[in-house]
Amino acid sequence: MTYILVAGNPAVTELVAAAAKLGSPVTAVVVGSQAVVDAVNAPGVDAITWLGDPGAAGAEAYASQVAQLVAAAPGVVFGGRHPGERVLLGAAAAALDAPVITSASEIATDGGSTVVTHGVYGGIAVETLAFSGPVAFLLEGGAPLAGGGSAAVQQVAGAPAGVTVTGLEPPATKAANIAGAARVVGVGRGLKSADDLPLVQGLADAFQAELACSRPVAEGLEWLPKDRYVGISGTQIAPDVYLMVGISGQIQHMGGCKGAKVIVAVNSDKDAPVASEADYVLTGDLYALVPALTAALQGAS
Repeated sequence: MTYILVAGNPAVTELVAAAAKLGSPVTAVVVGSQAVVDAVNAPGVDAITWLGDPGAAGAEAYASQVAQLVAAAPGVVFGGRHPGERVLLGAAAAALDAPVITSASEIATDGGSTVVTHGVYGGIAVETLAFSGPVAFLLEGGAPLAGGGSAAVQQVAGAPAGVTVTGLEPPATKAANIAGAARVVGVGRGLKSADDLPLVQGLADAFQAELACSRPVAEGLEWLPKDRYVGISGTQIAPDVYLMVGISGQIQHMGGCKGAKVIVAVNSDKDAPVASEADYVLTGDLYALVPALTAALQGAS
């Protein structure tokens, strides 16, 4: 049995794609509205168990019930990185006594085992593991599903814990979807100041790309939110094109973008590590090259 845990957000295309590789029926366990159920009822999902709309309780209040449902027919469990999904996945993993894998790059089956490949030691090595029992995967959810499936929906009476959401404060910035973007522009420490971010944002806009960054820009300088940093310990991306601006190309970062089809780097140092990793390298001052690239892209549109 393979499960996908959905906590009010149908952005689970990557979870469905990963689950499909295991070859067993995929059941989505949904805590959310009717609209979420309708969206999740998409090709690749074979059955849906719906616990109802959590309302003021919040999806986290259903963690114990979700865990019991999964433990009743143990298998492989997938969950996304949003807070509610993390709680549901953690509860399910505990009930199954299953390991949680957070950095899987490949997932497959071999006989009766689930075979996982993931980076270790900061991405300088790759480890392959085989699990004969239940295992839980924490992955980037991807884009929202859009319905169009024919899965049978079983509604189960929700039994939430005694929890009530007393306040909800929306984030100051729009949530990023760099994992599901076809084009990504990443910015690093080559940028001199947070005041210069509009320069790179303008390039991303002209390129119709999501804005991302290296880990120091998000965690050290806090110029951008943490959901925008690319790396082994951050978000792993696989866009058609990844345009790196002022990023040196250290192992931790490159491990997060190795799925990119084409990598283009803008860097002032011709000997930076990224020079040996990128498909194309533009060597020069980003403060001259980025406006030129932006103008060229705007002129081509």
